[in-house]
Amino acid sequence: MSVRPCLPWPDKRLRSRADEVSEITDDIRAIWDDMIDTMEAMPGVGLAAPQIGVMLRLAVVDGSTERGRAVRLANPEVLHSSIELREHEEASPNLPGVSAKVKRPRAVTVRFLNDQGVIDRRDFVGIEATSVQHQIDHLNGRMYFDNLSKVKRDMLLRKARKLG
Repeated sequence: MSVRPCLPWPDKRLRSRADEVSEITDDIRAIWDDMIDTMEAMPGVGLAAPQIGVMLRLAVVDGSTERGRAVRLANPEVLHSSIELREHEEASPNLPGVSAKVKRPRAVTVRFLNDQGVIDRRDFVGIEATSVQHQIDHLNGRMYFDNLSKVKRDMLLRKARKLG
């Protein structure tokens, strides 16, 4: 297990759809372990494999206060979203130094392949719902700022360039 470097924006892999995972192997479990180490080192509440240059539909999410409860997801897909929205300040280690408030559904039901290779379904609420949606965006080649208006997105990217 190790902390992996995050790709710097605007690496083209951050704009590419990740490949489906066909089965859960020891190699996949090792990637998840590295992702959890990387997420904890940030510290963050989630990480998607493309953020570290692995173009597979893998994500980890841990919104617990005590940590160490990361959910490992392969091929996550939102089945249901709440009508009620929740606003949260989002950021990414791929574009350090900037963040923005993003509104997303407060709760989601997600289907995914778990670490045992079994199709699972789980309800995520609050910060974990925000994080899992954020990670699925990464798996689809989207960044959190794609959910902003053009004006806000341009301002955020200008600020990031000045910091970089």
